Parts: sequence; C-alpha cells; structure tokens
Amino acid sequence: MCVGWLAVMHKRPSLTATVESLRGEPHLWQDVNVSDQPSLFSSIDAAPAEPVVVYTDGACSGNPGPGGWGWAVSPNGSPSGAGGEANTTNQRMELAAVLEALKSLTPSHKAVHVVSDSTYVVNCFRDGWWKKWKKNGWKNSKREPVANVDLWEPLVNLVVIHEVTFEWVKGHSGHPMNDLVDGLAVAAAQQIGNT
Repeated sequence: MCVGWLAVMHKRPSLTATVESLRGEPHLWQDVNVSDQPSLFSSIDAAPAEPVVVYTDGACSGNPGPGGWGWAVSPNGSPSGAGGEANTTNQRMELAAVLEALKSLTPSHKAVHVVSDSTYVVNCFRDGWWKKWKKNGWKNSKREPVANVDLWEPLVNLVVIHEVTFEWVKGHSGHPMNDLVDGLAVAAAQQIGNT
C-alpha cells in the first residue's frame, strides 16, 4: 500500500457533456438522444476493444529513500496519476505505477497496453516469472520470498482478469510520454521527500 500518496486525475468531458454543449447547433445535434442503452449493433462477437495505452514510471531519491510513481494515458497524457512513499525502492515505485494505472483504468477499459522503462516489470509478464512465483508460494528460484509481493499479487490479479499487454521503452531517451511520467514520478518523490 502506498502511504502518504498524492493522486492527480484529469479526465476529458463525458460524451453527454459534449453533446449538451453542442445542442445549440441545430444542424449538428437537433435530434440527438444520448442513451446508456447498448447499441442494436453491439454483440458478444464484437471485435476486441482497442487497448488504451498507458505509460508508467517510478523514481526514488536514494534506494531506499523517498520515491514516487506516475502514469499517463497516451497520446496526450490524460488521464494521469502520481503518488509516492517516504521510504521505498525504485522497483516498488515501478510496480506501484503499473498497479495504480490498472486500478484506475480497468474499470472502464477492458484492454490496456502498458509501456514501461522497467525491465523488472516488463520481463516478469513477458517471460512469465510471476507464474513460477505463484506456483512456488511466491518464492523465487532461490526459494526466498519474492520482493514486493504485496504489490505483485494485486498486479498479477488485474493482469489475469483483464487484457493487459506490456512493452519496454528505453528510459531517459527523449520519448515524450516516458519523459512525462518520469516527471510525474520525480515530482511525487520530491514532494514526499519534502514533507
């Protein structure tokens, strides 16, 4: 659990609000009726939903030390979130970033594509480390308890029940979205460190 975290969420206006704001344009929205009812054209066999793409990052000043995590949805960085812990590690913050992003996004998005500069996170899911850990009672290949199991367990549960894919991006390489979430994580770590 992230203690002392700060979360920031930014959301776009809802479809209903957008329609309501345009109702004054009779040639565009005169007979529009926005409804929560499913479309007559929707079906169980519908094509899979396009995944929402989220970038995540963690940062730590000292290791351990004050740390922060951040996430943001591509392409424009909204919605986003950030938070941190007073005494943590970089790996915990990398995990927390993905966990917090999925907790925020999976209620409304079945498919999520996570882009992270953490090989620790990406390789765990790409190579299936978590399956062996879980099978062995959350012990690693040395039969020692897996570090950060309090974050891995809920993260694995979300990944298993949703359509979540992972991609690695090189950190600090000028990628705009990776730089954005790095900035969120660093700012959160600094804010935690100053309290």
